[in-house]
Amino acid sequence: MMSRRGIRFGLILTVVFLVWNHAEGATTLRFGHTDPPDGLRHKAALMFADKVKEYTQGRYTVEVHHSGTLGSDPKLLEQVKLGAIDFAVSGIAIYANQLPELGLLALPYLVESYEQGWALYDTSPWVKEWFAKLQAKNMRILSVFEAGFRQLTANKPVRVPADVKGMKIRIAKSEVYVWLWSALGANPTVMSLGETYISLQQGVVDAQENPIPTIHVQKFYEVAKNISLTNHIFAPIPLSITEKRWQSFSPADQAAVQKAALEASAWHRKAVVDEDDKMLEEMKAKGATVIKPDVSAFARASKSVYDKAGETFPKDVLQTLLKDTEAVKAKYPVK
Repeated sequence: MMSRRGIRFGLILTVVFLVWNHAEGATTLRFGHTDPPDGLRHKAALMFADKVKEYTQGRYTVEVHHSGTLGSDPKLLEQVKLGAIDFAVSGIAIYANQLPELGLLALPYLVESYEQGWALYDTSPWVKEWFAKLQAKNMRILSVFEAGFRQLTANKPVRVPADVKGMKIRIAKSEVYVWLWSALGANPTVMSLGETYISLQQGVVDAQENPIPTIHVQKFYEVAKNISLTNHIFAPIPLSITEKRWQSFSPADQAAVQKAALEASAWHRKAVVDEDDKMLEEMKAKGATVIKPDVSAFARASKSVYDKAGETFPKDVLQTLLKDTEAVKAKYPVK
């Protein structure tokens, strides 16, 4: 008969084998984004990673790479498309480089509040249809992380549209962004996020535009101290996965990853809304000037961008989106 010591030793070996076997069976997935590690985007990505591991019972782990270490925003989406990485979050205007019609979601003043923006992305048939078209490009949208409304930081105060005339403004690669700043009389300059700080510092560009969390975490306010709250574009950042990777999951793991994505997005939305004002106060305390410009004047001055969109895309594509937009504006009016 086996001794008690032998039984205990056998149990220990069994546990060690099970743990080793479980670890060996885990698949590591890679997630890339361009924010520094202290940003809300990274915190949301880490939450997603933790929940994927939990909900798949350790069958999958997610390795999060921050600060653009896997590439710029356009390159991250290219890698998702090619299957070189598994997940990325990036601005909707960057997704438009894969599917141009998605750039219409970056039209200026399309929505006026977070509630309207969330309702548009969560319930619009137009958004659902065009997100689904990404699957043919080996990309699937899982959920929509938040970034906030885009604002302008510049080397001089900007209060009215005429103030940006002639300014060199750093933008991400986006057709709609080019239309917008050209319509306002500026000189839009496409540049990677990683080059922006030094370019502002050295006077290569006069301004840049990004949501408050990005301005804060990238410290653009240090080298472009005038923050104008233009709210010119609602700019969430969808989370995508390689479609082939998605199809490789079991139905249970698909449900687990989807659940993790939605929960991380819900947290990120709340965090951005809760932190926007705090970030502005912190930037003011560090020497930035926060300006409340004539937003209605900017909206009027950017109307020609819609004409440009109408010339570029089929009329029904644009009008269907605008119909969905009017529906959410009616349901969630700005008070």
